[in-house]
Amino acid sequence: MRLSRRLASTTVAVALVLPLSYDAIAHTRVHTAEAEPEAPFGAACRIRVTGSHVTAYCHNPYPETDRVSLHVECARWWDLDSDGTAVNAGPAQTVRLTGRCWKEVASVWVSHRQES
Repeated sequence: MRLSRRLASTTVAVALVLPLSYDAIAHTRVHTAEAEPEAPFGAACRIRVTGSHVTAYCHNPYPETDRVSLHVECARWWDLDSDGTAVNAGPAQTVRLTGRCWKEVASVWVSHRQES
């Protein structure tokens, strides 16, 4: 009986330590001489969920236009998920995006696309 308790506690301890040792391994980075650094891009978005309503404010601090779109996934299977229309967030501009579900909201995200 005691052997099985010790074995179980040792197994749990080893299972908890193994993933930590993988993260501690140094990962090599490959640098290419041809790669140019990309210009910063993308509006910063703050998302607020209040009940079944979603509001996102996206501010673009960069000189290029960012096309942002709000995506709302509803928790209930019968509640329709929605993908909002893309809105241009120009340089130094803040845009407001809204969406909703009939009941609970499962997840929300904002997609970004660079204007061509």
